Formats: sequence, C-alpha cells, structure tokens
Amino acid sequence: MECSPPSHDVAEALPCRSGDASLVAVVTVEICVADEAGAVAAIAGGADRIELCAALEAGGLTPSLALLERVLARARPAGVEVHAMVRPRAGDFAYDADELALAIAEGQALVGAGADGLVFGACRGAWLDEAALADFADAHAGTRLTLHRAIDLVADPVAAVGTVIALRYERILSSGGAATADEGADTLRRMVERAAGRCRIAAGSGVRADNVAGLIARTGVDHVHGSASLPGPPVDARVVALGFAVGPRRMTDREAVAALCAAASKPV
Repeated sequence: MECSPPSHDVAEALPCRSGDASLVAVVTVEICVADEAGAVAAIAGGADRIELCAALEAGGLTPSLALLERVLARARPAGVEVHAMVRPRAGDFAYDADELALAIAEGQALVGAGADGLVFGACRGAWLDEAALADFADAHAGTRLTLHRAIDLVADPVAAVGTVIALRYERILSSGGAATADEGADTLRRMVERAAGRCRIAAGSGVRADNVAGLIARTGVDHVHGSASLPGPPVDARVVALGFAVGPRRMTDREAVAALCAAASKPV
C-alpha cells in the first residue's frame, strides 16, 4: 500500500467564521467513553454525541459489538449519537494490507450493528495515507466518517484538510498538531478557515469546562471532544506489576460532562 504527499488538495478556503464565539450558533459536545457506565454518565450529563472506544488508556481501540449494542440501547432513547472508533491495534496508524482489511471488516460490522458513524485514521510518516483512507471510505459509502487525531502527526494539518474533504470524511478530530487543543489553537483556527464549512473541525485533547469557551472563541470550532473523566479506584499493585494495567482506569464523570456542556454553550 503506497503513500505519497497529499495530491487531492482543494482550492483555497473562503474566509469563514472568525474567533467571535457569538457567531457559533450550536456547539456539539462529544464525549469519548469505553464502557456502558461511561455512556450513561455522558448521556446524563447532556452530551450530544458519544465516541465509543475500547482501551482509552491506549488511545482508543475498536469496541466490541456487544458493547456497542448495549450503549446504543442507552443512547437511542436519549437521542444521542454513537460514533465508533475503528482502530484494530495500538501503536501507530501505518496499517499493512491485512490490518486495513481487518479495520474495514470491523467498521462494516459496527455499522451493521447500528453505529451512527465511524472514526478512523491512517498515516505514514508525515503524510496521511490517502490510499488507506480512500479504501476505508469506499468500503463505507454512505457512512458518516470522522478522521481522528492521526492528522496531528502530519507535517501540515492545515493543508491536509483539503485532502480529507476530497476523501469524503465529514469531520476531523484534531488538537492542531500539538499535545493539547489549547496549544494547537492557532492551527485549529486555520483548519476551520481552510474547511470553510465543507467539513467539521472538532477540537480534542485537554478540553475541559475551564478552557472550552476560550478555545471555541479562539478557533471558531463548533465541535469539541473530551473525556470528562476522573481517576477511578486505585489498582492493586500486583495487577500493575504483572503488566495487566498501567494505573487506575479513568471514569467518565456526569458532573464533568455537564460542566463541559454548560461551558461550551457560553460565549466569552
């Protein structure tokens, strides 16, 4: 599977929303969860959307169909969308042919089980893996697709926005190529400008109730993504010593979700 620098870039984006948060009519708040209890907390806290993963401590992996079905049973009555991560293994996002085939099969199974959309990404070195992303999109025609933070590994996330649009992904989750969305705010703003309404830019990484309003104002994003989580109970030291865990699991917190949703709706 070959990969090359972006070749599908589009024309320069027209000027779009400035950093004035008063121009943001609606901000969608997405909470990433890895279990049914997390989904319950996200829904109760007022989240608009759930990103469902397994193993958040590894950055998120493909969830099981049984977990998806249980979360959908909670989310559907509340009108909350559930978008499922497709990541067949931990580590980087350079997939070989077998791994890509597995990712496609996982995605098709998740959509068949009722997922509202899929979250996927692939890159090699400093470039998006256009071939893999195109194959995944072709295999999921008609499915709403988000490109995840693999875009934060590329040399120029702003230029990559045009590639993502051409590949038919409707949304990009990004920290602007930085460790946190706050640190990458200037790049996120430029990504929003480049997208010019043709795809959504969602700010993620380190998004909290105490910084989300300022982040929206600085970037113009109308989607934000966070875990709204707290450390869970201490883990038995033997469990860590034997390599079964790296520390306490983080647990989605209803109050943290509610605070994030409230703060995201308040212009600064």
